[in-house]
Amino acid sequence: MSSAEDAYRQHRSRIYRFFRSRLQSGDDAEDLTQRVFLDAVIALSEGRNPPDSIVGWLYAVAQRRLVDELRRRSRTAGHSAAWEPSTEAMTYGPSVAAALDAAIAALPESQRSVVVLRLLRGLSFGEISAELNTSEAAVKMRFARGIETVRQQLIDQGLDTRSG
Repeated sequence: MSSAEDAYRQHRSRIYRFFRSRLQSGDDAEDLTQRVFLDAVIALSEGRNPPDSIVGWLYAVAQRRLVDELRRRSRTAGHSAAWEPSTEAMTYGPSVAAALDAAIAALPESQRSVVVLRLLRGLSFGEISAELNTSEAAVKMRFARGIETVRQQLIDQGLDTRSG
């Protein structure tokens, strides 16, 4: 059995739930789930080494697919794509989503752009570096500082950022 088949059997329902919690249509969620696993089959069949965390990699691919789909829809509808915390509020609760949105919005532009590109668009540090025309070391530093600032703001508001 291939790595892609194993990943499909073990993680398909998680990836589907990821999309289903963010999209109105179960059919759309199913379609995007299939695309994620098609991407996995292609990547793994090209001889690429499997990532250390298959599920983490699948979520990163799913996030990129979701962003692409939302952009496509917004172009079709005639307005610009934007991340809306209301979709996240359904998963995390309105207070956490609002706090996270405010914390990201309060970051200096140089940190905010890196955090958004990394977490919401799923770009690598190298891709962000090229897009922002700066060094990868600067991108990593801005990301680390931005995330630490967001984390501290959430803690200051009484929201525990530790998992578990």
